[in-house]
Amino acid sequence: MLRGEDYDYVVVGAGSSGGVIATRATEDPHVRVLLLEAGPDYVAELPSDLKRGGKNSVLRHDWHYGHVPTTGQRIPFIFPRGRVVGGSSAVNTCIALRGRPYDYDEWGLPDWTWEKCLPAFKRLETDLDFDNEWHGQAGPIPIRRHPRSELVPWQAGFLDGCKDLGIPDCPDHNHPTEAGTGPHAMNKVGGERMSVLRCYLTREVRRRENLRIESRVLVRRILFDGVRVRGLEIERDDRIETLNTKRVMLCGGAINTPGILLRSGVGPRARVEKMGVALVSDIPAVAAKVLDHHGAAIFFLTTPGTVGLDDPLIQTLYRFTSDDSDYANDMQIQAGSVLYFPHFTVPLASLMCQIGKPKGHGEIHWDTADPHEKPRIASHVLEEREDRDKAVAALRRAYEISQTTTLRSMSRMVWPRKKTLFSEAMHDAIRSACDSGYHPSGTVPMKSAVDARGRVFGVEGLYVADASIMPTIPSANTNLTCLMIGERFGEWMRRGELV
Repeated sequence: MLRGEDYDYVVVGAGSSGGVIATRATEDPHVRVLLLEAGPDYVAELPSDLKRGGKNSVLRHDWHYGHVPTTGQRIPFIFPRGRVVGGSSAVNTCIALRGRPYDYDEWGLPDWTWEKCLPAFKRLETDLDFDNEWHGQAGPIPIRRHPRSELVPWQAGFLDGCKDLGIPDCPDHNHPTEAGTGPHAMNKVGGERMSVLRCYLTREVRRRENLRIESRVLVRRILFDGVRVRGLEIERDDRIETLNTKRVMLCGGAINTPGILLRSGVGPRARVEKMGVALVSDIPAVAAKVLDHHGAAIFFLTTPGTVGLDDPLIQTLYRFTSDDSDYANDMQIQAGSVLYFPHFTVPLASLMCQIGKPKGHGEIHWDTADPHEKPRIASHVLEEREDRDKAVAALRRAYEISQTTTLRSMSRMVWPRKKTLFSEAMHDAIRSACDSGYHPSGTVPMKSAVDARGRVFGVEGLYVADASIMPTIPSANTNLTCLMIGERFGEWMRRGELV
């Protein structure tokens, strides 16, 4: 029988933040943590989809959410979220990018400046390529970059094309000021994914008497005595149970965390009451918007031997500053070695762009308080003209790269037509080739829903510590920022600074 009262904190979600928090907090044997996860746990052998670092796992260990990228689309696209101990860190593409210093400084919180976040970024990593003031050498997550000898042809050709255009080399995309083109920083070693499951929640960590991990436990809602947390309503083995506890830390991610809050009576009054739930705390900012990165791509048929169905999806990156941007190096162009779908892979290559600081944002809604109901996510990708301008300009730049000697010898663009790409018509055409970057965040933001230590406004004993709390989205992929958040909250918990 689970007894929540035997623990100082119940952490909900064993993913990129929650798993890190539980690991770091329990370094002090006096801090007792119960870590709950809706998905399965793997202590011994990892399934192949969790090992394989070259592609996302989007079937076996997923919440099976969908989203509508643009208004008017009828068929939802996949929206991968890891349902497994390790969370999305256990199923993602292994891109290990930090944001830029301005990403954290702009949050406007003394606890979250770049200067305060950098030690946590260093603490989480062992950088296998760089040993300097910007990198750590003793952290759980190994980070490396593919050397030239490991690049598949399309990825190597992309770097050659960038060089032919005079784009500067960038050997370390996690350097706070450098930009240009070079291999991605990745939490992938020997082709295998280095996740929170594998690197933080190790056998040694699991032997701690003050840490207990319970998998296949769905948190239905938080229970309150007035505005004070008194427990959780959970579901496991098809049975509904009550778990008593006075402190709950939500780490379910930017999709599941706001869903739990709304089902528990915490959020905008109108939305909570529409779901048939008694209001506990009226917080308009909960689930008010979903921040995400917007992306689009152009596609190529390639010559024999250029791409293989087992090629890593991504190995290289070009970062640059969009025209008239207030944010340096806010744009990405990446080479996609194959076109990857949940049930099959297509030998089409791509050049993809990602907007680091989009103006537009998405919406998320639940119709009822049923914890098994999937959310309705409308991402509104590139619906702002300013965002489309950046994406179209980036794809035109990508086309220029594709026309350099190496890439031109191995490929032919099949979508869009060149005439379309370089005309106003591309602003309409791009809507059929745009998608989420799978980096949802900002659904329970600091300053308007929680304070700088994750304490939820209007209630006692409830914290949020995951991608939900980001007031603005970092300009880079978000997984390392989630790990950093976990490092910081784990440290505060260990030091007794969250009470």
